[in-house]
Amino acid sequence: MAKPMKHIGRHGERKVAVVFREVPNQEHMCLVVYPGTLSTPMHDSLMKAIESPEAQAENSLSDALHRMLFSDGRPILGTLHQEGYLKKVEAKQVYMTPNPKSSVNLAEMNEIINQMATGDEARQKMAKLDAERGLKDPAKTTSANIGTDGALSDADIAKQQLDQATKMEAESKSLLAESKRLKEEAYKLDASLKPKPKVTKKPAAKKTTAKRTTKSKTTA
Repeated sequence: MAKPMKHIGRHGERKVAVVFREVPNQEHMCLVVYPGTLSTPMHDSLMKAIESPEAQAENSLSDALHRMLFSDGRPILGTLHQEGYLKKVEAKQVYMTPNPKSSVNLAEMNEIINQMATGDEARQKMAKLDAERGLKDPAKTTSANIGTDGALSDADIAKQQLDQATKMEAESKSLLAESKRLKEEAYKLDASLKPKPKVTKKPAAKKTTAKRTTKSKTTA
C-alpha cells in the first residue's frame, strides 16, 4: 500500500500542490501551484521536493520549499512566487488527496488544525480523519509548525534569494580553491600533464620590393 502523500490535492479536476494552507487575513483562501502548468524540469523538481522526507515532515509545504532548489539552482518557493505560479483559491474548493482512494476538504482540515489548541476534541476529530483517510495527525508535529501559514512578501523572498546567493558564492569559491589545489598536486605527480605556455609567434616582416627607376638616356 502506498504511503500517504501530504500537500497534494485537487481543485476541481486539476491537480494542485498546496503551498500555503491559509493566506493571512484571508484564512478562507489558500495558495496553490498547478504542477501541470510547469515546464518538465520544474515539475519534476517540485514533485521530488514534495515527496522528500523534509517536505513530508512539514505541516506547511512552504516551510520546506523555501530551503529547496530547482534543478537549475533557483530557489523553488521564490521562483514560483516571482513567476506567478502561486494561485489564490478558496480552501473549501480544494480536496487533499493523500492517496488515490481518500480525500478531505482543505477548509475542514484547516479548521481542525486551528482548533488543536482548544483541547482534545479537535485532536480526536483529526485522529478520526487520520484513520479514515490516511492523513497524518498534525498534533504529532512540532508546535512551531502548527498555526496560520503566512504568504511570503517580496522582501522575504528577496532576502532568501540573497542568502542563497551568498551561500552559493561561498561554495563556488571553495570549489575553485579545491580545484586549483588538485591541479597543482596532479602536475607535481606528472609534470607532463601541465599545460605548456603558449608561444606567441611574431608576425613575419613584410618583404618590400624596391622600385626600379629607369632613366631614359637622352641622345644628343
